[in-house]
Amino acid sequence: MTNAIASAAPIGSLLVANRGEIAVRIFRTARALGLDTVAVHSDPDSDALHVRSADSAVRLPGAAPADTYLRGDLIIKAALAAGADAVHPGYGFLSENADFARAVEAAGLVWIGPPPGAIEAMASKTRAKELMRAAGVPLLDPVDPASATHADLPLLLKAAAGGGGRGMRVVRDLDQLKAELDAASAEARSAFGDGEVFAEPYVERGRHVEVQILADAHGTVWPLGTRDCSLQRRHQKVIEEAPAPGLPKALRENLHQAAVAAARAVSYRGAGTVEFLVTADGRPYFLEMNTRLQVEHPVTEAVFGIDLVALQLRVAEGAALPPAPPAAGGHAVEARLYAEDPARDWRPQTGVLHTLAVPGEVRVDTGFTDGDTVGIHYDPMLAKVVAHAPTRAEAVRVLAHALSRARIHGLTTNRELLVRSLRHPEFTAGRLDTGFYDRHLATLTEDAPDATLAALAAALAEAAPAPGASLAARLGGWRNVRSQPQTRRYTSGGSEYEVAYQPVDHPGVRVLSATPELVTLEVDGVRRLFHVKQNSNKPEVYVDSALTGAHTLTPVPRFADPQDRTEPGSLLAPMPGTVVRVAEGLAPGRPVTAGQPLLWLEAMKMEHRILAPASGTLTALHAATGQQVEFGALLAVVQEEPQS
Repeated sequence: MTNAIASAAPIGSLLVANRGEIAVRIFRTARALGLDTVAVHSDPDSDALHVRSADSAVRLPGAAPADTYLRGDLIIKAALAAGADAVHPGYGFLSENADFARAVEAAGLVWIGPPPGAIEAMASKTRAKELMRAAGVPLLDPVDPASATHADLPLLLKAAAGGGGRGMRVVRDLDQLKAELDAASAEARSAFGDGEVFAEPYVERGRHVEVQILADAHGTVWPLGTRDCSLQRRHQKVIEEAPAPGLPKALRENLHQAAVAAARAVSYRGAGTVEFLVTADGRPYFLEMNTRLQVEHPVTEAVFGIDLVALQLRVAEGAALPPAPPAAGGHAVEARLYAEDPARDWRPQTGVLHTLAVPGEVRVDTGFTDGDTVGIHYDPMLAKVVAHAPTRAEAVRVLAHALSRARIHGLTTNRELLVRSLRHPEFTAGRLDTGFYDRHLATLTEDAPDATLAALAAALAEAAPAPGASLAARLGGWRNVRSQPQTRRYTSGGSEYEVAYQPVDHPGVRVLSATPELVTLEVDGVRRLFHVKQNSNKPEVYVDSALTGAHTLTPVPRFADPQDRTEPGSLLAPMPGTVVRVAEGLAPGRPVTAGQPLLWLEAMKMEHRILAPASGTLTALHAATGQQVEFGALLAVVQEEPQS
C-alpha cells in the first residue's frame, strides 16, 4: 500500500506541537520516513522523553499549558527558527484550533491536519450538529435547560468546544441543574476558553462507538472500521477496541455511511473520527467529530495494518489514497494506563516513576522512561498498551496478562483496575456500555490481595546485602539467634503487615533463595518468584509477583514521628495543584455539613472537589482562589459537632 501513494511535495522536517506519548509516537514514524524532527517543550518538560526523541528542540518558557503548548505564536516561531517544513499538532492542545491551523499555513508551513474550515465547522458541537442534521446524520434532539422538566431527566451537559470529558455533567435532579450548568461552564471556560454549554438527553447504558476516517484532497474517503470506547471514567475513555464487538452488519454499514457523509459535508482531509452514541436497542446518534488523530488510533492501525501518522503526512503532501482501504484482520484492544487512584475518586498522582516495564507481545506507547517525573500540569496518562490477536478473546487475554505482569513503581496507577476490567464477565462477553464503571467500580477497586508474602519477600531482600554470597552468609546477621526470628513491619494499601522470618521455617513457606532483587519462595509446595525493587533514596519497597500481584510497601519506623500528627478535621491537599474556587461565603466560624464542597482544586487538567469530612464548624481556612498548593498542604480545618 505504501508504494501506491506517490509523494507530490515531500516534507523534510517536522515539528510536533505537542508533548508526551503522542509526540514520541509521531517522531517514531517521522524517523522511519527519513524526516528531521523538532520538539517544543515547557520548562517542566525540558528533559522529557519527547524532547530526547527529537533531533532538535525549542523551549517554550513557562510551565502552564496556557503559557506554552497553547501559545500558537511561540510554536510557529519555533518551527521557523528550527527550519521545519510542517507542523503536526497531535491531539489535545491546539490540534482542533482553526486559527492556529490558519496561522501555520500563513507562515508557509504545511499543516498536518484537516482544512481550517473543516476544523471550524466541527469545533462547536452545537454548530456541528446543525451541519450533520442537514447531511442526514441521525441526532439526539437538544434540550433547552431553561425549560427542562422532570420528564427530560437525566440530562447530559456538554461543553460546546473541546473534549476529553471536561465541561461534562450528568444531571438527575432538576434542583441541581443550575449549579451543574455553572460548574460545567466554568470548567469549559478554563479548559477551552469557551464557556458555552448545551444539554441533551442522557442515554442510560448506551455504547460509545466511533468510526475512523481518512480522506485525501482528491475525493476519496476511507471509513476504517469501528471502535468501541464505552468503558469511560469521568467521560474519558479507559479501554478501547476495534472492531466494536457485536454490531449487526446493517448497523456497521449505517455508521460507515454516516461517517463518510459527515466528512464530505465539511470537505474533510486527513485523519478524523466521527463519534456516535448507540442505544441499547441499536439506534445510532451523532455525538461529535474529532478533527484530529485520536488517542485510541493504534487499535485501528493494528487491525488494518497501517500507520495513520504516515498516511496523514502523505495526504498533507498531496498524495492520493487508493480507492479502498486495506482489508481488516483480527481484533485489537487498548488500555490507558493512568497515574491515578480509581478507589479515591480517580485522584491523579504525581512524583517519580521509578520503573515502567510491560512484558509480552504488546505495543506500548509512552512518554516516560524509568526515573522520569509525572508533574501536575498535564494529563496523568503514563502509557497506552495495545494487544492485537486473531480473535477478541485472545487479544483481551494477552492484554490482561501483560498488564498483570507489568512492573510499575513509584506511583499509584489504575493498572489493577484495567486488569480486573478486562477479566470482568460483562467485558469478556462484549456487553459494553458507558455505565460499566458506575455499576462495578466498587468491586473493581476492592483491596489488593494479602501482602504478607510480599512483605516477607521485601524483608528477605532487605536482609540480603549483595548477590553472589551464600544464603547462609547473606542471612548471617541473624543466624546466631535462630530461636528468635527477626521481625519487620510494613504498610501497604492502608494495612499493616508484620512478618517474622528465619533462614528457614516460615509457616507454610520455604526460602529457596534471596537477593536484593529476586526472592524465590516455595509456597505450599509451589515455587514462586518475587521481584523486589528498593530505592536508595526512598523508603518504599516494590514487590511484584504472579501470586500476590504488585505491592508498594513502606517500612514502619520503630517510633512515630511527632510531626506526622495533624489536628483532627484537617483537610490536606490530596495532590499538588491550584485552588480555582472557594465555596461562596466560606470563612472561619461558618457551619458546614458532611460532604459539602468547600474548595475546588485543579490538577492535571481536571477539577477535584475538597469536601467537608463531617458536619461541624470551619475553624480555619488556609486556601484562597489562585493559590498554588503542594501535596499535603493544610487547606482548612473542620471541627466536628459533638454527637448527641
